[in-house]
Amino acid sequence: MEKVAAIDIGTNTVRLLVAKIDNGRLQVLETGLVATRLGEGIGTGVLLSGAIERTIEALRYFLTVAGRRRVDRVIAVATSAVRDAANREEFLHRVKREVGLTVRVLSGVEEACLSYRGVMAGLLVDMSSAVVLDVGGGSTELIWAADGGPDYRSINVGAVRVTEGKYGRPEVAAILEPVLAEMRRFSLPSLIGVGGTVTTLAAVAQGLTVYSPQKIHGYCLSSEWVSFILCQLESLSPAERRLVPGLPQAWADIIVAGTLIVELVMKGLGQELLTASETGILHGILLEEVERKKY
Repeated sequence: MEKVAAIDIGTNTVRLLVAKIDNGRLQVLETGLVATRLGEGIGTGVLLSGAIERTIEALRYFLTVAGRRRVDRVIAVATSAVRDAANREEFLHRVKREVGLTVRVLSGVEEACLSYRGVMAGLLVDMSSAVVLDVGGGSTELIWAADGGPDYRSINVGAVRVTEGKYGRPEVAAILEPVLAEMRRFSLPSLIGVGGTVTTLAAVAQGLTVYSPQKIHGYCLSSEWVSFILCQLESLSPAERRLVPGLPQAWADIIVAGTLIVELVMKGLGQELLTASETGILHGILLEEVERKKY
């Protein structure tokens, strides 16, 4: 038996999953999330100093949590914001020097495969007929089963990128359409969503004043309901959105962009329902570790 912590350094948040691995099975002990907006100023192509500082502080905090849980190892990964940054090496060296943590920067293929693996482990669905939609801060991934493993397409639109770039509906639709047109040829009947935008929409749809992973996982959002939520959110200021039950403050300024991406993907693929998944890349990281160590 071993305790392992996984940390995902994303464009908008840093997330933690601490789990016990026993006979190849995961038992979740603790989760955590800190909004650091590492992708602030994403259009500049560099990680800004203030965002780096916030992220390093979040990593320090999560290492404290991991120490309190007496974990045997910590695995940290970074995705779109770090992967695309011109100063990624500076960021990685600072994290190693100041926090003592070695961060693995995931390629687009690795990110997609780990997200897909986490979803497969968490939902009892036929993955051969499903598309996984992962809306991040910097990019959006569509992942599906193919011969030899999952296939994917990564699109350079995410909730932070769209918000900061002030992209409107026509611009986002035009960026998404080539991939959606390709996906329509597969006629996959079900859609599963992971990431903060999707789980936030599931929380808002249920009016959750206290976030409950059990109520989010497996929750089905209709296309009509997503469009209704988007219309309501667009009519509110960021300050007013912070008062919406189920909407964390960290998403108040970017949730409209994220919801627009979800709506356009659902309509573009002709999907009436989206199933929210609480298991994604963090679970995928730990499951990869299980396989590597052959527990």
